[in-house]
Amino acid sequence: MAAQPVLDERSLIKVQAPPASLEREPLVGSQHGPGWLSDRIAGVIEGETPGWWKISFAISVTMMTVCFALILYLMSTGVGIWGLQHPVMWGYAIINFVWWIGIGHAGTLISAILFLLRQRWRTSINRAAEAMTIFAVMCAGIFPLIHIGRIWYGWWLFPVPNSNGIWPQFRSPLMWDVFAVSTYFTVSVLFWYMGLIPDLAVMRDRAKTKIRKFSYGLFALGWTGSNRHWSNYEKAYLILAGLSTPLVLSVHSIVSLDFSVSQLPGWHTTIFPPYFVAGAVYSGFGMVLTLLVPLRRMLKLEEIITVRHVELMCKVTLATGSIVGYAYGMEFFIAWYSGNPYERFLFLQNRAADPFILGPLFHVPPAPYWWAFWTMVTCNVVVPQFFWFKKVRTSMLAVFFLSILVNVGMWFERFVIVITSLHREFLPSNWGYYGPTWVDILQFLGTFGLFFTFFLLFLRYIPLIAIAEVKGVTPQADPHHPLGGAKVGGKH
Repeated sequence: MAAQPVLDERSLIKVQAPPASLEREPLVGSQHGPGWLSDRIAGVIEGETPGWWKISFAISVTMMTVCFALILYLMSTGVGIWGLQHPVMWGYAIINFVWWIGIGHAGTLISAILFLLRQRWRTSINRAAEAMTIFAVMCAGIFPLIHIGRIWYGWWLFPVPNSNGIWPQFRSPLMWDVFAVSTYFTVSVLFWYMGLIPDLAVMRDRAKTKIRKFSYGLFALGWTGSNRHWSNYEKAYLILAGLSTPLVLSVHSIVSLDFSVSQLPGWHTTIFPPYFVAGAVYSGFGMVLTLLVPLRRMLKLEEIITVRHVELMCKVTLATGSIVGYAYGMEFFIAWYSGNPYERFLFLQNRAADPFILGPLFHVPPAPYWWAFWTMVTCNVVVPQFFWFKKVRTSMLAVFFLSILVNVGMWFERFVIVITSLHREFLPSNWGYYGPTWVDILQFLGTFGLFFTFFLLFLRYIPLIAIAEVKGVTPQADPHHPLGGAKVGGKH
């Protein structure tokens, strides 16, 4: 009997790439392997300190010092050094507080919600966004404390027994802010640190000096990369993502209640919570783009933070910016439909009436802050519409410029909401005009020094990109991809 031919099982199994029409741009350029990723990301920390970093750090520390010096000046002199005067008793402090809290929303959205939705593109940007969240909330936390004037009475904000038997007013939304922001900050720090542990172990194992090895090893908590460690890590990360997700919606909703629970025209509206959340995500993604677009070039990370990542962030910015534009239109519709003369006066004659079109059209004098309102509309409604075009989304210079305008527009949104609703009361005899002093302006700029001081330290000593997570989205980690995974007769 003739011998039966022996079939090689390798000839029966063929691994084919998906059709070209379904192939997406890879999340890691040039199909680099895991070893290259570790060297490239860790090399940012292990290399010599760049000259631009030293200059930027010196400027940031100087600005931060100015900020704290002015806080001491405020404590010794009083809030009279600000531009506050009747009827505007909320000024730059509340504007900057809401703006910085909004900046911190993109980090939690990218880290928690996109993680739960299994969006793999988040892996290259989540670490930087999480760090940005923490530092932005730190900047925001300064303003509620200093706006009370006598900071040494700040214990009124906390539910602790005291000799006077005075407890916080829990029906006040300002009290709710204390709990919302402190909870948000705590969970954000835990979530950020949890994701850092595997990468700190990588830096520990690569360290060349005893000090670096000890420092990274201390915070790596004995991580060995065992199956048990990874299992516990993924469970804890999932739990923290689940805890963080409601905070994205709750924190800025509670911040919006500072305004909407009042009876003041322009503030007393139910659209504020979703409107503020959309605006926070919008400004947060704007800041992420502002930071990462130049950093990917300066740190030579273009193959890890790719054009695809920038495009996707631009699309999220476009979506949330369109929601904000819809909210603006809905505010005007409600003011007209309600028939409330105070609401109509506020939105037309106190905000939108400019000296060129609307003022002459409706025969009303121009609004005192019309320039702030139309700056807000231009930056928050018109600017994101440019992201409909692929050429704009793929031009790093255009994205960087537009992302700055996004943050400018969101600051002016908070300015318009606070100032234009306050500076004209129901009685014309109480009308006034608000203008910031040099202390207001320098304190705000000083918080940028605080933010960038911590962010630059983060760049220098902690991996900007989650090494362990990025390795999971490479072709080599996909068992069905020709470059990686389990192959017949291969070694795993």
